[in-house]
Amino acid sequence: MRTVLYILTVLGVVGLAFWAYRENYATQQSLAETDQLRKEIRASHARLAVLRAEWAYLNRPDRLRELADINFDSLGLLPITPDQFGMIDQVSYPVVEDDETLPITNPVDVSNTGDQP
Repeated sequence: MRTVLYILTVLGVVGLAFWAYRENYATQQSLAETDQLRKEIRASHARLAVLRAEWAYLNRPDRLRELADINFDSLGLLPITPDQFGMIDQVSYPVVEDDETLPITNPVDVSNTGDQP
């Protein structure tokens, strides 16, 4: 009986050692993937910072004003003035009459029941 207990104990220790060995390598692999992802995130943040700087450089008001002046003949852009803004009550919304509604000609079955007229 003792021999069986010793053998089972040795097999249990070997099995736990094998499990710990596999878990160690899986953990190391996960840590390596995490480090790689962090490097990619840092590189993406650096690229984003460069793109934001380029966007700020391209959106300089003096540059945009110069481009508007150069292309005035084709675009006709003028500076915005305060009298171009209005109040919300000055907006005229279109009135929709009840007889202007169009009938539905090609209904689509969104309930997936297959009941189409």
